[in-house]
Amino acid sequence: MAPDHETFELGDVTLQSGATLPAARLAYRTWGSLNARGDNAILMPTFYTGTHVRNEGYVHAVPALDPARWFIVSIDMFGNGLSSSPSNTPAPFDGPRFPAVTLHDNVACQHRLLTEALGVKRIALVLGWSMAGCQAYEWAAQHPDMVDAILPFCASARTSAHNRVFLEGVKAALMADAAFAGGDYTAPPEAGLRAFARVYAGWAYSQAFYRERLHRELGFETWEELLRDWERDHLDWDANDLLAKLLTWQRGDISANARYGGDFERALGAIRARAILVPCTTDLYFPPEDNAIEARHMPNAALRPFASPWGHCVASPGRAGSDFMRFLDGCVVELLEG
Repeated sequence: MAPDHETFELGDVTLQSGATLPAARLAYRTWGSLNARGDNAILMPTFYTGTHVRNEGYVHAVPALDPARWFIVSIDMFGNGLSSSPSNTPAPFDGPRFPAVTLHDNVACQHRLLTEALGVKRIALVLGWSMAGCQAYEWAAQHPDMVDAILPFCASARTSAHNRVFLEGVKAALMADAAFAGGDYTAPPEAGLRAFARVYAGWAYSQAFYRERLHRELGFETWEELLRDWERDHLDWDANDLLAKLLTWQRGDISANARYGGDFERALGAIRARAILVPCTTDLYFPPEDNAIEARHMPNAALRPFASPWGHCVASPGRAGSDFMRFLDGCVVELLEG
Protein backbone atom coordinates (compact mmCIF):
# COMPACT_ATOMS: atom_id res chain seq x y z
CA MET A 1 0.00 0.00 0.00
CA ALA A 2 1.37 3.42 -0.95
CA PRO A 3 2.03 5.76 2.01
CA ASP A 4 -0.45 8.57 2.59
CA HIS A 5 2.34 11.07 3.18
CA GLU A 6 5.66 12.29 1.85
CA THR A 7 9.03 12.57 3.57
CA PHE A 8 11.52 15.43 3.57
CA GLU A 9 15.12 14.44 4.27
CA LEU A 10 16.86 17.08 6.40
CA GLY A 11 20.27 15.47 6.74
CA ASP A 12 22.09 15.93 10.05
CA VAL A 13 20.37 18.61 12.14
CA THR A 14 22.04 20.55 14.94
CA LEU A 15 19.44 21.05 17.66
CA GLN A 16 19.07 23.90 20.14
CA SER A 17 20.78 21.73 22.75
CA GLY A 18 23.87 21.45 20.56
CA ALA A 19 23.23 17.75 19.97
CA THR A 20 22.99 16.39 16.43
CA LEU A 21 19.98 14.49 15.13
CA PRO A 22 21.48 12.44 12.28
CA ALA A 23 19.63 11.79 9.03
CA ALA A 24 16.60 13.67 10.32
CA ARG A 25 13.36 13.56 8.40
CA LEU A 26 9.90 15.11 8.48
CA ALA A 27 6.75 13.35 7.33
CA TYR A 28 4.04 15.57 5.87
CA ARG A 29 0.80 15.60 3.89
CA THR A 30 -0.60 18.29 1.59
CA TRP A 31 -4.01 19.18 0.21
CA GLY A 32 -4.58 21.60 -2.66
CA SER A 33 -1.96 23.46 -4.72
CA LEU A 34 0.47 26.29 -4.09
CA ASN A 35 -0.26 29.36 -6.20
CA ALA A 36 2.29 31.08 -8.41
CA ARG A 37 3.06 33.69 -5.73
CA GLY A 38 3.69 31.00 -3.12
CA ASP A 39 1.49 32.80 -0.59
CA ASN A 40 -1.67 30.71 -0.19
CA ALA A 41 -0.22 28.20 2.26
CA ILE A 42 -1.99 27.13 5.45
CA LEU A 43 0.13 25.20 7.92
CA MET A 44 -1.24 22.67 10.41
CA PRO A 45 1.42 21.18 12.69
CA THR A 46 0.49 18.09 14.70
CA PHE A 47 -0.52 17.75 18.35
CA TYR A 48 0.71 15.46 21.14
CA THR A 49 -0.78 12.11 20.15
CA GLY A 50 -1.63 13.17 16.62
CA THR A 51 -0.36 12.79 13.09
CA HIS A 52 -1.36 14.31 9.77
CA VAL A 53 -4.05 11.61 9.65
CA ARG A 54 -5.86 13.15 12.62
CA ASN A 55 -5.34 16.65 11.24
CA GLU A 56 -7.28 15.67 8.13
CA GLY A 57 -10.35 15.75 10.37
CA TYR A 58 -10.07 19.54 10.49
CA VAL A 59 -9.89 19.78 6.71
CA HIS A 60 -13.20 17.90 6.51
CA ALA A 61 -14.90 19.64 9.46
CA VAL A 62 -13.90 23.28 8.81
CA PRO A 63 -15.27 24.48 5.43
CA ALA A 64 -12.93 27.48 5.31
CA LEU A 65 -9.99 25.08 5.04
CA ASP A 66 -10.79 24.63 1.38
CA PRO A 67 -8.12 22.83 -0.68
CA ALA A 68 -9.61 24.31 -3.83
CA ARG A 69 -8.38 27.71 -2.65
CA TRP A 70 -5.61 27.00 -0.15
CA PHE A 71 -2.45 24.91 -0.10
CA ILE A 72 -2.79 23.10 3.22
CA VAL A 73 0.28 21.43 4.71
CA SER A 74 0.29 19.21 7.79
CA ILE A 75 3.78 18.46 9.12
CA ASP A 76 4.34 15.69 11.64
CA MET A 77 6.17 16.71 14.79
CA PHE A 78 9.43 15.04 15.74
CA GLY A 79 8.73 12.12 18.06
CA ASN A 80 5.33 11.16 16.67
CA GLY A 81 6.54 7.93 15.07
CA LEU A 82 6.43 9.22 11.46
CA SER A 83 8.97 12.02 11.54
CA SER A 84 12.29 11.22 13.24
CA SER A 85 11.46 9.60 16.58
CA PRO A 86 12.95 7.34 19.24
CA SER A 87 11.09 4.42 17.67
CA ASN A 88 12.48 4.83 14.15
CA THR A 89 15.97 6.31 14.65
CA PRO A 90 18.89 3.87 14.42
CA ALA A 91 21.41 3.39 17.23
CA PRO A 92 23.06 5.15 18.90
CA PHE A 93 20.16 7.64 18.99
CA ASP A 94 17.35 5.12 19.35
CA GLY A 95 14.91 4.77 22.25
CA PRO A 96 15.89 6.71 25.39
CA ARG A 97 19.03 8.02 23.66
CA PHE A 98 16.99 10.14 21.21
CA PRO A 99 18.15 13.77 21.66
CA ALA A 100 15.90 16.36 23.25
CA VAL A 101 13.98 18.29 20.59
CA THR A 102 12.25 21.63 21.23
CA LEU A 103 9.35 23.30 19.49
CA HIS A 104 11.94 25.78 18.20
CA ASP A 105 13.78 22.88 16.56
CA ASN A 106 10.56 21.62 15.02
CA VAL A 107 9.71 24.99 13.52
CA ALA A 108 13.24 25.55 12.19
CA CYS A 109 13.05 22.24 10.31
CA GLN A 110 9.48 22.85 9.16
CA HIS A 111 10.65 26.17 7.69
CA ARG A 112 13.22 24.29 5.63
CA LEU A 113 10.59 21.90 4.34
CA LEU A 114 8.21 24.67 3.33
CA THR A 115 10.80 26.89 1.66
CA GLU A 116 13.28 24.37 0.22
CA ALA A 117 10.97 21.57 -0.87
CA LEU A 118 7.53 23.14 -1.34
CA GLY A 119 8.38 26.66 -2.51
CA VAL A 120 6.27 28.49 0.08
CA LYS A 121 7.03 32.22 0.28
CA ARG A 122 4.40 33.32 2.82
CA ILE A 123 2.05 31.52 5.17
CA ALA A 124 -1.51 32.80 5.24
CA LEU A 125 -2.36 30.98 8.48
CA VAL A 126 -0.82 28.63 11.03
CA LEU A 127 -3.41 26.88 13.16
CA GLY A 128 -3.59 23.94 15.47
CA TRP A 129 -4.79 22.26 18.64
CA SER A 130 -2.69 21.84 21.77
CA MET A 131 1.01 21.35 20.88
CA ALA A 132 0.15 22.26 17.28
CA GLY A 133 -1.12 25.60 18.55
CA CYS A 134 2.06 26.02 20.57
CA GLN A 135 3.93 25.63 17.28
CA ALA A 136 1.72 28.34 15.75
CA TYR A 137 3.04 30.78 18.36
CA GLU A 138 6.58 29.58 17.62
CA TRP A 139 6.13 30.19 13.91
CA ALA A 140 4.87 33.73 14.46
CA ALA A 141 7.72 34.55 16.86
CA GLN A 142 10.51 32.95 14.80
CA HIS A 143 9.29 34.19 11.40
CA PRO A 144 7.28 37.36 12.01
CA ASP A 145 7.80 38.53 8.41
CA MET A 146 6.50 35.29 6.89
CA VAL A 147 3.33 34.51 8.85
CA ASP A 148 0.17 36.52 8.19
CA ALA A 149 -2.08 35.00 10.86
CA ILE A 150 -2.17 32.37 13.59
CA LEU A 151 -5.03 30.51 15.25
CA PRO A 152 -3.81 28.53 18.26
CA PHE A 153 -6.64 26.76 20.11
CA CYS A 154 -6.28 25.11 23.51
CA ALA A 155 -2.58 26.03 23.46
CA SER A 156 -0.09 28.52 24.87
CA ALA A 157 3.07 30.39 23.94
CA ARG A 158 4.87 29.02 26.99
CA THR A 159 4.16 25.84 28.92
CA SER A 160 3.11 26.86 32.41
CA ALA A 161 4.61 25.46 35.61
CA HIS A 162 1.30 23.76 36.42
CA ASN A 163 1.24 22.13 32.98
CA ARG A 164 4.80 20.88 33.43
CA VAL A 165 3.87 19.36 36.79
CA PHE A 166 0.90 17.51 35.24
CA LEU A 167 3.26 16.08 32.62
CA GLU A 168 5.65 14.93 35.33
CA GLY A 169 2.76 12.90 36.74
CA VAL A 170 1.94 11.00 33.57
CA LYS A 171 5.65 10.49 32.89
CA ALA A 172 6.18 9.00 36.35
CA ALA A 173 3.22 6.65 35.88
CA LEU A 174 4.72 5.28 32.68
CA MET A 175 8.30 4.98 33.91
CA ALA A 176 7.26 3.23 37.14
CA ASP A 177 6.49 0.06 35.16
CA ALA A 178 9.44 -2.30 35.68
CA ALA A 179 9.03 -3.41 32.07
CA PHE A 180 9.95 0.12 30.96
CA ALA A 181 13.55 -0.77 31.87
CA GLY A 182 14.83 2.78 31.61
CA GLY A 183 13.52 2.99 28.05
CA ASP A 184 15.31 -0.14 26.82
CA TYR A 185 12.21 -2.34 26.93
CA THR A 186 12.04 -5.49 24.82
CA ALA A 187 8.23 -5.44 24.76
CA PRO A 188 5.79 -2.55 25.27
CA PRO A 189 5.49 -1.60 28.96
CA GLU A 190 1.74 -2.19 28.97
CA ALA A 191 1.11 -1.50 32.65
CA GLY A 192 2.91 1.83 32.37
CA LEU A 193 1.07 2.80 29.19
CA ARG A 194 -2.28 1.96 30.80
CA ALA A 195 -1.41 4.02 33.87
CA PHE A 196 -0.26 6.89 31.64
CA ALA A 197 -3.61 6.84 29.83
CA ARG A 198 -5.68 6.77 33.02
CA VAL A 199 -3.89 9.75 34.53
CA TYR A 200 -4.09 11.63 31.24
CA ALA A 201 -7.87 11.12 30.89
CA GLY A 202 -8.49 12.88 34.19
CA TRP A 203 -6.97 16.05 32.74
CA ALA A 204 -8.15 15.85 29.15
CA TYR A 205 -11.76 16.53 30.12
CA SER A 206 -13.10 18.87 32.77
CA GLN A 207 -14.74 18.22 36.11
CA ALA A 208 -18.07 19.25 34.56
CA PHE A 209 -17.60 16.70 31.76
CA TYR A 210 -17.52 13.85 34.26
CA ARG A 211 -20.16 15.36 36.56
CA GLU A 212 -22.61 15.69 33.67
CA ARG A 213 -21.67 12.22 32.37
CA LEU A 214 -20.86 13.60 28.93
CA HIS A 215 -18.84 10.44 28.23
CA ARG A 216 -22.18 8.97 27.17
CA GLU A 217 -22.08 11.26 24.11
CA LEU A 218 -18.92 9.38 23.13
CA GLY A 219 -20.66 6.03 23.43
CA PHE A 220 -19.40 5.11 26.90
CA GLU A 221 -22.02 4.40 29.55
CA THR A 222 -19.53 4.77 32.40
CA TRP A 223 -16.32 6.67 32.92
CA GLU A 224 -14.57 3.33 33.42
CA GLU A 225 -15.42 2.41 29.83
CA LEU A 226 -13.90 5.71 28.72
CA LEU A 227 -10.71 4.97 30.65
CA ARG A 228 -10.42 1.55 29.05
CA ASP A 229 -10.74 3.16 25.63
CA TRP A 230 -7.93 5.57 26.53
CA GLU A 231 -5.83 2.58 27.55
CA ARG A 232 -6.39 0.86 24.21
CA ASP A 233 -5.44 4.03 22.35
CA HIS A 234 -2.20 4.53 24.29
CA LEU A 235 -1.15 0.90 23.90
CA ASP A 236 -0.69 1.73 20.22
CA TRP A 237 1.99 4.32 21.04
CA ASP A 238 5.68 3.70 21.60
CA ALA A 239 6.56 4.68 25.16
CA ASN A 240 9.78 6.47 24.22
CA ASP A 241 7.94 8.43 21.53
CA LEU A 242 5.41 9.59 24.13
CA LEU A 243 8.21 10.70 26.44
CA ALA A 244 10.16 12.48 23.69
CA LYS A 245 7.11 14.57 22.75
CA LEU A 246 6.33 15.13 26.43
CA LEU A 247 9.79 16.67 26.92
CA THR A 248 9.21 18.89 23.89
CA TRP A 249 5.90 20.01 25.40
CA GLN A 250 7.42 20.72 28.81
CA ARG A 251 10.11 22.94 27.29
CA GLY A 252 7.69 24.99 25.19
CA ASP A 253 8.60 28.71 25.36
CA ILE A 254 8.72 31.06 22.38
CA SER A 255 11.35 33.19 24.13
CA ALA A 256 13.79 30.35 24.94
CA ASN A 257 16.22 31.09 22.13
CA ALA A 258 19.05 33.41 21.18
CA ARG A 259 16.70 35.84 19.45
CA TYR A 260 14.69 36.71 22.58
CA GLY A 261 17.01 35.56 25.37
CA GLY A 262 14.18 34.39 27.60
CA ASP A 263 12.27 37.71 27.44
CA PHE A 264 8.76 36.32 27.09
CA GLU A 265 6.97 39.65 26.80
CA ARG A 266 9.41 40.79 24.11
CA ALA A 267 8.80 37.62 22.13
CA LEU A 268 5.03 38.10 22.32
CA GLY A 269 5.38 41.74 21.28
CA ALA A 270 7.42 40.74 18.23
CA ILE A 271 4.52 38.70 16.82
CA ARG A 272 3.09 40.82 14.02
CA ALA A 273 0.66 38.21 12.72
CA ARG A 274 -3.05 38.72 13.20
CA ALA A 275 -4.02 36.27 15.92
CA ILE A 276 -7.13 34.81 17.45
CA LEU A 277 -6.37 32.94 20.66
CA VAL A 278 -9.02 30.34 21.48
CA PRO A 279 -8.87 28.71 24.90
CA CYS A 280 -11.61 26.46 26.23
CA THR A 281 -13.03 27.84 29.47
CA THR A 282 -12.55 24.49 31.23
CA ASP A 283 -9.19 23.42 29.76
CA LEU A 284 -7.00 22.09 32.58
CA TYR A 285 -3.76 22.25 30.53
CA PHE A 286 -4.05 25.66 28.90
CA PRO A 287 -6.44 27.84 30.93
CA PRO A 288 -7.84 31.06 29.45
CA GLU A 289 -5.94 33.14 32.02
CA ASP A 290 -2.64 32.22 30.35
CA ASN A 291 -3.93 33.28 26.94
CA ALA A 292 -5.27 36.53 28.38
CA ILE A 293 -1.76 37.41 29.56
CA GLU A 294 -0.38 36.62 26.10
CA ALA A 295 -3.01 38.69 24.30
CA ARG A 296 -2.11 41.78 26.32
CA HIS A 297 1.42 41.70 24.90
CA MET A 298 0.60 40.75 21.30
CA PRO A 299 -0.14 43.79 19.11
CA ASN A 300 -2.71 42.12 16.84
CA ALA A 301 -4.32 39.47 19.04
CA ALA A 302 -7.94 38.88 19.98
CA LEU A 303 -8.91 36.54 22.85
CA ARG A 304 -11.96 34.38 22.09
CA PRO A 305 -12.63 31.88 24.91
CA PHE A 306 -14.98 29.05 23.97
CA ALA A 307 -17.34 28.03 26.76
CA SER A 308 -17.69 24.27 27.04
CA PRO A 309 -17.56 21.50 29.67
CA TRP A 310 -15.50 19.34 27.29
CA GLY A 311 -12.20 20.77 28.50
CA HIS A 312 -9.10 20.30 26.37
CA CYS A 313 -10.83 17.68 24.21
CA VAL A 314 -13.42 20.14 22.93
CA ALA A 315 -11.10 20.64 19.95
CA SER A 316 -10.47 16.98 19.11
CA PRO A 317 -10.80 16.48 15.34
CA GLY A 318 -12.88 13.40 16.10
CA ARG A 319 -15.68 15.70 17.21
CA ALA A 320 -16.34 16.92 13.66
CA GLY A 321 -19.61 18.82 13.30
CA SER A 322 -19.51 20.06 16.90
CA ASP A 323 -20.29 23.62 17.94
CA PHE A 324 -16.57 24.16 18.39
CA MET A 325 -15.83 23.26 14.76
CA ARG A 326 -18.38 25.82 13.60
CA PHE A 327 -16.81 28.40 15.90
CA LEU A 328 -13.36 27.49 14.57
CA ASP A 329 -14.58 27.90 11.00
CA GLY A 330 -15.69 31.46 11.76
CA CYS A 331 -12.27 32.28 13.19
CA VAL A 332 -10.50 30.84 10.13
CA VAL A 333 -12.70 32.90 7.80
CA GLU A 334 -12.01 36.07 9.79
CA LEU A 335 -8.25 35.59 9.70
CA LEU A 336 -8.02 34.53 6.06
CA GLU A 337 -10.19 37.40 4.89
CA GLY A 338 -7.97 39.81 6.83
